Amino acid sequence: MTATVPVPTTPDATLDERFAPVFARIAEGALQREHDRALAFDEVAALKEVRFGALRVPVELGGYGATVRQQFRQLIGLAAAESNLPQALRVHWWFVEEQLLATPGPNRERWLRAVADGTLVGNAITEPGVGAVDRYRTTLTPDGDGLRLDGTKYYSTGSLYADHIIVAADRDGERVAVLVDADAEGITQHDDWDGFGQRLTASGTTEFHHVFVPGDRVLGPGYGTPGRTYGTAYLQLVQLSVLAGIAQRATDDVSAWVRDRTRTFTHAAADLPRHDPLVQQVIGRLSSAAYAARTIVLDIADQLDVILAGDSEDADLLDRVEFDVARAQAAIIPSVLDATTQLFEVGGASITSESLRFDRHWRNARTISVHNPLIYKLQTVGDHVLNGSELPYAWSAGKR
Repeated sequence: MTATVPVPTTPDATLDERFAPVFARIAEGALQREHDRALAFDEVAALKEVRFGALRVPVELGGYGATVRQQFRQLIGLAAAESNLPQALRVHWWFVEEQLLATPGPNRERWLRAVADGTLVGNAITEPGVGAVDRYRTTLTPDGDGLRLDGTKYYSTGSLYADHIIVAADRDGERVAVLVDADAEGITQHDDWDGFGQRLTASGTTEFHHVFVPGDRVLGPGYGTPGRTYGTAYLQLVQLSVLAGIAQRATDDVSAWVRDRTRTFTHAAADLPRHDPLVQQVIGRLSSAAYAARTIVLDIADQLDVILAGDSEDADLLDRVEFDVARAQAAIIPSVLDATTQLFEVGGASITSESLRFDRHWRNARTISVHNPLIYKLQTVGDHVLNGSELPYAWSAGKR
């Protein structure tokens, strides 16, 4: 190893004191937002006010100087309050890491200070239909003293909440990432994501019609560029932190419901559900799933801390964390999905009430789990174990 896990600049207790009250307020409205399908603009504004997006930004530039472990600890807490928001900000965290790894200079400092001032970054990477199996259909072409961006993106997660959008595009056969202002002329955003879960991630369609892009907004190689990178594991770990938060929220919600419940069955093992060993077993399953998911996420975050504090191009370290995060999906996804299905066993028909919407925990977990299909992750793990095959750090979705 080329580095050790860094020592936190800001203690966990200080971060908790700062963010826990905000998470609590966000959690209070989660059920109603789900019912109304109301995007979480006010909640994102509250996160910006406490500079949540600047967790990893150094203290001297206005951030909290958090370690990767500390960041994911807070992301799990936010996911327990509102599972849509860590996913909506997923690419924002990657953007911050890229700035932290960039060569010191005015441009790096500019963006890190902007993040410390509340700037959030969304993404527009995935394309419908053919997608980017060959090349992105979204194009970046020269135009005077800058460039022009044209194309259509889907799954533009978080972009409606963002100040800037990272867009993956093709420039003369090269995959590049560019940063555009969310309110730039020629950008049209739609909240048309129709999944049955994670409904408030603002993961709809974004259209770019001759959008002007200054030359200094080209960030570098775009997603899908071959080669090892910490970014794949990092982005997947955000999704796993969402699952950990969902499991915790499901545990809290159902436990509170059971504690207040007096109705049971004549053949039940106890007069009150909270004293029934069968009901206790279900709650135990939920709590165990939340604990296991949290523990695995933080363990992998420790590995990313070592990589990002040392040599982010160390092949052995990158292979290890990529392998571990792939295996983690196989441990976390089935556990959380099973627990959020079994939770309905603690009550009769009343537990399916729309007023409770306990089904949202399973729907959200099921939706976040298919973003990187588990069957393909398991295949790559098995091929790596048996044959030493290289791990697919980058891939594209679309018609072949």
